[in-house]
Amino acid sequence: MTATVRRARTTVWAGFAAPGIVWLVAFFVVPIYAVMAVAFGSIDPLLRTARPAWNPLDWDVAAMRAVLDRVFGGDLGRVFVRTFWFVGLALAGCIAIGYPVAYHVARKAQRSRGTLLALLVLPFWISYLMRMLAWTNLLQQDGYVNRVLQWFQILDAPRNWLDGDWPTVVIGLVYGYIPFFILPLYSSLERIDGRLIEAGRDLGASAFRTFWHVTLPLSVPGLMAASVVTILPMFGDYYTNSYLTSGSPRVEMIGNQIEFYLRGSSQPQTGASLVLLLMLLLFVLMVYYLRATMRAQREAER
Repeated sequence: MTATVRRARTTVWAGFAAPGIVWLVAFFVVPIYAVMAVAFGSIDPLLRTARPAWNPLDWDVAAMRAVLDRVFGGDLGRVFVRTFWFVGLALAGCIAIGYPVAYHVARKAQRSRGTLLALLVLPFWISYLMRMLAWTNLLQQDGYVNRVLQWFQILDAPRNWLDGDWPTVVIGLVYGYIPFFILPLYSSLERIDGRLIEAGRDLGASAFRTFWHVTLPLSVPGLMAASVVTILPMFGDYYTNSYLTSGSPRVEMIGNQIEFYLRGSSQPQTGASLVLLLMLLLFVLMVYYLRATMRAQREAER
């Protein structure tokens, strides 16, 4: 009877997982397979549209090979390097700005914590495109950014921030994705046992040494989680530089290339191949993050 009850319970719990499995299959596995069918398919010679190859036995890797040649020795390689550069700078900006904010809200703010959390969640109520359009107005030659910089005598004359400058793209990425960085990091910092910090202070360590040797190491898993949550959408972003630099080719990222080849050209195979390469890159980053997290958990259990 006990074994029967256990099997029944296992079946019931598996049934609860069924909707999630169906959701993943319908909106993750199937779309990925469709992208693969386009990447390894062919082009209709008359309509110049994609002709997906749904049978893996009919897949043609010629388009993927051509894309790899362009990535590892051509124009697309520069786009990938530029994307890594922009994402790295934006992540550094998120850490420099977001870590102090998350630390203050989690460890220092008491009465104002609820208000600060509400302010951090507030950007999610506004469309990302609307926020980028707001930055477009701020960065114009007669916008407030130039006015403030000239008032502080940092600039002698108004600067055209919207003319394909890479700092504009980095600023936009930081502004757009920093809420995704702060909230997971806040959750990690808030869970740190306060007794560990008090022990460091009781042992004679200064506030800075306690932070450096206690708080910061304990927040590394949360910092990594926040970084992963932030950079994953950054790699596929194509709205930010399109709106802030009017689609200047000098600041194109890999997301812009994917959009162009899938929507604005007769080479959908190239766009689908770039999607697969970007997914492979992000998969490698996720595997590294999961391995690092598991290693940190094993060390903590010791």
